[in-house]
Amino acid sequence: MNASPATSMPRALSAEHRERLMELAREVSIPQGTRLFEEGARADRFWIIRTGTIALDMHVPGRRAAVIESLGHNELVGWSWLFGPHTWHLGAQATTPVRAWEFDATAVRTLCKDNPAFGMTVSQWVGDIVAHRLRSARTRLLDLYAPYGSGGMR
Repeated sequence: MNASPATSMPRALSAEHRERLMELAREVSIPQGTRLFEEGARADRFWIIRTGTIALDMHVPGRRAAVIESLGHNELVGWSWLFGPHTWHLGAQATTPVRAWEFDATAVRTLCKDNPAFGMTVSQWVGDIVAHRLRSARTRLLDLYAPYGSGGMR
C-alpha cells in the first residue's frame, strides 16, 4: 500500500524534525489480530507502521465494526493522542503481523510544547491526516450505508 502524501511521515516532516521524533521511538511487533485500541479508550501512544497493515474501524450499533481505512508502510496510526480529551475516536486492529515504531504520546506532546517549531510541524502533519481520514470515513460510510445514488458530493 502506498502512503498518501498527507499521511506519510517521511514527506511531512523535515529531516531535523523527523530525527527528533524518531529519538522517542521504540520498535514493536504486533501480532495479526491484535486490537491496538478501542473507541473511547485513553489515547496514550501512537505508531508509525514499518511493515504490515492495520485497519481503522468504527463501531456501528447492531452491526459488525465498519472498516474505515487500511493503513500500511510509513503511515501514522492514531491522532487522538495529540488533541484533547486524548481518547480514541476509532478502533484499530492489526490485519497482518505488523512491525512499527511506537511513541509515548506524553513525551511527544512535551517535545511539541518545548519546541514550538517542532510542535507546529507535528500539528500540521497530524491535522492533514485527520482531514484525510475524515474524508475517507465519510466516503466509506456512504458506500456501506447510504441508499444507492445518495453519495454524490454537493
